[in-house]
Amino acid sequence: MTKIQSNHLGKPAYIYIRQSTMAQVRHHQESTERQYALKERAIDLGWKEVRVLDGDLGISGAQMAGRNDFKNLVTDVSMRKAGAVFALEASRLARNSTDWHRLLELCSFTDTLIIDEDGCYNPADFNDQLLLGLKGTMSQAELHFLRGRLQGGKLNKAKKGELRSPLPVGFIYDEEGRTVLDPDAEVRHAVTMLFEKFRETGSAYGVVHAFAKERIQFPKRAYGGAWNGKLIWGRLSESRVRGVLRNPAYAGAYVHGRYQSIKDIAPDGTFFTRVREAPRESWTVFIEGHHEGYLSLETFLKNRELLERNQTNGQIVPGPAREGHALLHGLLICRTCGRRLTVRYMGNGGIYPVYECNWQRREGLSTTSCLAIRCDLLDGPVVERLLEVVEPGQIEIALQAFEELERREETVDNQWRMKLERATYETDLSQRRYENVDPANRLVAATLERQWNNALARVEEIKKEFDAHRANRRALLTDKRKNDILSLAHDLPSLWGSPSTQDKDRKRILRLLVKDVTVERVEAKKMVLHLRWQGGACEDIPVLRPPRYCDQIRYSNEVVGRVKRLAQELRDTQIAARLNETGLLSAKGNRFTPSVVSWIRHRHHIPAPVLKLPGELTVGQIAEKFAVSPNVVYYWIERNVLSARRPDAGPYYITLDSEKERELTDRVAQSVRIHRNSDGFLNHAVRGAV
Repeated sequence: MTKIQSNHLGKPAYIYIRQSTMAQVRHHQESTERQYALKERAIDLGWKEVRVLDGDLGISGAQMAGRNDFKNLVTDVSMRKAGAVFALEASRLARNSTDWHRLLELCSFTDTLIIDEDGCYNPADFNDQLLLGLKGTMSQAELHFLRGRLQGGKLNKAKKGELRSPLPVGFIYDEEGRTVLDPDAEVRHAVTMLFEKFRETGSAYGVVHAFAKERIQFPKRAYGGAWNGKLIWGRLSESRVRGVLRNPAYAGAYVHGRYQSIKDIAPDGTFFTRVREAPRESWTVFIEGHHEGYLSLETFLKNRELLERNQTNGQIVPGPAREGHALLHGLLICRTCGRRLTVRYMGNGGIYPVYECNWQRREGLSTTSCLAIRCDLLDGPVVERLLEVVEPGQIEIALQAFEELERREETVDNQWRMKLERATYETDLSQRRYENVDPANRLVAATLERQWNNALARVEEIKKEFDAHRANRRALLTDKRKNDILSLAHDLPSLWGSPSTQDKDRKRILRLLVKDVTVERVEAKKMVLHLRWQGGACEDIPVLRPPRYCDQIRYSNEVVGRVKRLAQELRDTQIAARLNETGLLSAKGNRFTPSVVSWIRHRHHIPAPVLKLPGELTVGQIAEKFAVSPNVVYYWIERNVLSARRPDAGPYYITLDSEKERELTDRVAQSVRIHRNSDGFLNHAVRGAV
């Protein structure tokens, strides 16, 4: 111990204590006691101030993350506050070469000693540094060998299907260590109901909503601690549904290696391990038929595939059936780029859905979309073809649907009955506990009496909820509704279009029969739907896109030609009447009006009819000829002084001979009531005879 100098003794000695797991701390206390005994050794070596760092008990030394006392030790060593570091062996300080050599380098720089069970070392000395480095390497190698032996033993046992691990809810180990179904009927029924609801709804959230709607809870079994093995009932969550559906144990299979540990580096430079689920082909052990399950392996794989299709992570997957009006959402594929078509709702006031493939425009690769079309134009032909295929079995489908409704309600009723039975059992148990207690022990008796009362109240609450559920069921499954279902079976299109049928149900029916539909634009106004059924059969459905709105209100050549012919002799009012007599309608489906006829003439440059005969004069021409105002001319027409013709409430056309011209000239010259106005025209002061 000649390496210990006064400068070392003048600084505190640090005793670092660590065990890898809490189980070692509880059950292997000899190692912990030996490490605490290092404090006495430090005092014997001459240190007056000794600091014990035992905050890392139960933490692995494979890395620095989480070991706060080791971080404090490194900090104090780097600040020259430590005279020596005591540890039982190198593995107590670190089982990682990086952390170990960092500590050695700091101790060498700050002249800090390292003392273990074998001796005292000065990291500043090359020989000691070499020996300490070898000890650190052996410590890390020891961890590798230990892990290898343990993992090898576990893998060998797993290959035989004998490696035990916490079982998912619905399974337990029997006396011989075999995996069997949970003997609790309520637990088994809840698990079975989860799979049935997923088959009905097709999504994990659909299962959660179904359980919440029926107010049914789902169990989980606690492992470890005071609650070990106890069933806990609570609200079902989406993550729990996904965990059950993705667990192959429910299909009777034994699996080892479902999850992989991935090491990564945090932003602060520390290492951490995250766990992710491995793909099925990477599972280390897979034993089919290892135990009795709740469903077949084929059904389990279909459920996993459906869960993957329900994801909305940008992959080419259809996603689950939702509540939107676009019935083919998730089934349509663009023939141009091979991606799924998305849905966008458009409209100002009246909102309508549109299928479009716009990923290139969204990514800035193009300024236009591959295609965009109203949903009803594609939904209609596919639905029509679907109804044609399903039509032969309409009655059978209706009966199966009705039986399915009955079976669903019976499943929910059974779960409620078992819930009530469990609450009744707990009430009886509380009663027996209360009756067996010593009446003189009032503290215990009062507590047991309160528990009994709470159990009785719980039973009454469940009974009321069960009665309300059954009353609601009777209201839904009435005889009238049964007859309605059977009557609608004769007309499946009416059932499909019934207001009581939700779009989500229509989508689920479509997905049961249709695998996908590829949309190909053949021409500007023509598309082809390549329909692929679930069985693999394919067929093509042609679809014609409707003309643009401006084209829809554009009149045919026949109507324009007829207006052109009639406009040679008739006015707009007469033309509209003639067209209405023939039964023709305007482009918007209304009767023709003079304004519509006028617009057609304006749009197609059709001149108005020429109704003025040769030799006839207008009111303006007569007024100019006799230098009077138009009012005077109208007065003459009203008094039959002039002979005028007025076709169809239009302008007047006047016939003027030489005799009538002389007469009017004299009348104007002799009249005392007519005088010239500021415009140069003659006018009469008072309306009267001229």
